[in-house]
Order: sequence, then structure tokens, then C-alpha cells
Amino acid sequence: MMTTRISVVEKILSANDRLASENRARFQAAGVFAINLMASPGAGKTSLVEQTVSVLKGQLRIGMVNGDIATCFDADRAAAAGATAVQINTGGNCHLDAVMLQSALPQLDLSNLDLLIVENVGNLVCPAEFQLGTHKSVLVASIPEGDDKPYKYPGMYRGADVVVINKTDLLPYVPFRMDFFRKGIEALNPGVTQFELSCHTGDGLRPWFNWLLESVGQK
Repeated sequence: MMTTRISVVEKILSANDRLASENRARFQAAGVFAINLMASPGAGKTSLVEQTVSVLKGQLRIGMVNGDIATCFDADRAAAAGATAVQINTGGNCHLDAVMLQSALPQLDLSNLDLLIVENVGNLVCPAEFQLGTHKSVLVASIPEGDDKPYKYPGMYRGADVVVINKTDLLPYVPFRMDFFRKGIEALNPGVTQFELSCHTGDGLRPWFNWLLESVGQK
């Protein structure tokens, strides 16, 4: 008797991709530009959301969906900055997927948004494997994490449309070879858009804001 093999991972990803396409269609219909914000814990995703909302809320109508294993701290911070925020608690899952995002969308009036920021669960392994239907995937790295992350987590860096290097104000105090870091990124993802900034000091944030404004304007 022969054994039948079923590729469970392939089936899961295929089903997820179908739902991601549905999410993308909803964003397109509503004229919303959506980004998937990914990073390791502590890289500064929520700080970047706070800065973005605080500065651009007069120019863009911004919504935020936060994915976290527990708590709603990050969504509360985004809401305090001026975003319309929805929390997804994954109950232990280390990433968001398309069905989780789809379940959150009815809580948002997409017709009243220009920009949707989806803050994924802090993790450098599996978030890149699960498409959400967003237009761009943004990976936030930070100086204290070290300059070897592109080499250790190639899947995350290969799948990013944009790489944000945060906490540049710590460069004088932390051993970090920027050339080595950039070389790793370019080897995996040639020509990827990059921003070097500090959410703490505000340095370098304006090009990031301009990129968002231009991206929304092209929708």
C-alpha cells in the first residue's frame, strides 16, 4: 500500500495567498495604500508608526492594525498619536496572516482612509512567508540588533520592498558596520529602497514621510 504525501505548508500558503488577493482587492477598491511593517522585537516599529501618524495625520487619513501575541499597548500608542487603530491578538502565533487581517478589516472604514499600516508580530523568521495583501512590505532593522541580520535572516530581507534602518543615533556607541550591513542587503535584494533614520532624534524621517506621501498619491 502506497503512502500519499500531502504538502500541508504548500496548501496553507496557497489558501493564504487567495485571501491576500481578496484583501488587496478591498484596498484597491477603497483607494487605500497598505504596508506590512515587520521587524524583530524592539527594533522600533511602533515608534516609527507614532512618528508617522503624528507628522502626517494632517495630510493623510491613517489606520493601523497591530498584530501581537498579547496586549494592546502598541495599538493604544498608535491611537494616542492619532490613528484609527485595531488590535489583533494572535494567541501565540508568531506572525499575522491574510485571514487574521481580513477579520480586522470590517472594524475599519477603509473608504475613510488613505494609508493603512499593518504592524506585524515582532519576528524575523516567518512573517515574510505569509502575504497579507498589502502593497508594500517594510522591514525595520535597528543598530543595536547588529550588522549581521541580513546574513542570518535572508528570507526577511529578500522579501522586503523597503528596509528602514532605525536608531542611527546609536551608531557612535554600538559596534555596527554599515557597509557590511548594506552589502548583505544588496546581495539579497539589489536596489531595494532604504531609509536610515532615528525615531528618537527625528533625523532622516523626512525622506520616509515623503516616500509614504508619494506612494499614497500614486494610488
